[in-house]
Amino acid sequence: MRESVDDADLEIRILYIDDDETLALRLKENLARHGFAVEWARDGATGLKRIAEGGIDAVVIDHLLQTETGLDVLPQLMALADHPPVIYATASDDTGIAVAALRAGADDYVLKGSSPDYFDLLAATLEQGLERARYRRETADAQEVIRQQRDRAEMLLAEVNHRIANSLGLVGALIRMQSSMTTDQVAIDALHETQMRITAIASVRRRLYNSRQIGTVQLDEYVENLLSELEASIRDDKRPHRIVLTAQPMDLPTDKVVTLGLIVSELVTNAFKYAYNEGVEGEIRVIVEQAGEQLRLVVEDDGAGFDHSSPAKGTGLGTKILTAMAASLKSELTYDPAHRGTRAILVFSID
Repeated sequence: MRESVDDADLEIRILYIDDDETLALRLKENLARHGFAVEWARDGATGLKRIAEGGIDAVVIDHLLQTETGLDVLPQLMALADHPPVIYATASDDTGIAVAALRAGADDYVLKGSSPDYFDLLAATLEQGLERARYRRETADAQEVIRQQRDRAEMLLAEVNHRIANSLGLVGALIRMQSSMTTDQVAIDALHETQMRITAIASVRRRLYNSRQIGTVQLDEYVENLLSELEASIRDDKRPHRIVLTAQPMDLPTDKVVTLGLIVSELVTNAFKYAYNEGVEGEIRVIVEQAGEQLRLVVEDDGAGFDHSSPAKGTGLGTKILTAMAASLKSELTYDPAHRGTRAILVFSID
C-alpha cells in the first residue's frame, strides 16, 4: 500500500498513522464504504509532515508504532495550526492509555481490532469527531464575527464620544466668549454656571474616549479631573478656596457618572460662591466612598452654613437641578444640621 493515496472522488480524507500496512489496507477498504478516503503513514514523522501539507480532515493514530507511541506524537500534532480531530486507536484495554490520549488532545479513542464491527465503530467515531470539529470551527468563526462587530461598535462609540466632547467644548468656548462680552454680573454668573455644567458632561465624554471604556467610567479619576477644572475656572483673589478630594477607586455606569458630575459641580460651585466671605480662604471637601451596594457623596465646607428656609440665592436653577439629578438617582440630597458650615450628603444605589 502506498503511503499517500490520491482518491479525489471521496471528499472526507483520513490519515491513518500505523506501522501495520496490512491493517492500513483493510481499514482503507472498509472506510471507503462509509465515504472516507484513507491515506497511510507508517510513523509519526511522516504523518506530521502530511498533516502540515493540508487537506486532511481527521487522523486515526495507533498507540504502538515502530519506535514510539501515539502519545509521543500527539503533542506535536496538537501544536500544528488548525490541526484535524484525532481518534486514538489502541489494542490495550488499559484505560490509562485512553485517558492519557484524551488529555493530550485526542477527540476520542477506540479499541483496535480487525473485525467488520471495528471498522464500523471507527467510522461512527470519525463522524462524531468530524461533527465536533465542525462545531468548534463554527463556534470560533461566530466568536470572531462577534469580536469584529464589538471592536467596530467600540470604535464607533469612541468616535461619537470624541465628537460629543469636541462639540461640548466648542459650546463652552462660545459661552466663555459671550461672558467676556457682557458687563451684567448676573448674566456673567449665569453663563459661568452653564459653562461648569457643560464641563461636567464633556469631561465624561473625554474620559470615555481616552480610556476606550464601554458603559463605565473610573469615578475617582473623573471627579478629580472635574474638580481640577472647576477650581482652575472659579478660584480667584476673591474666592481663594481649596478643593480637597477623598475618593475610592471604582467604576460607575456612564449615566450615573454624568448625573453625579452635575451634582458635584453644582455643590462645589455653590460652596465657592456662598460659603466664605470675599477674600477669605476656605476649604471645600468632596468625599466619594462606597458602602456595600451604595455610593455616598459628601460635599462640605466650614463656612457660613445653609438655611433651607431662606429664599434661594441667585436664580434658584441650581437647586432645581440638584433636586432633579438626585431624583434621577432615586435618591434625595440631605444636609447635616449638626455640621459647622454646610454638609450636603447624597446616598444612592450603585446598580
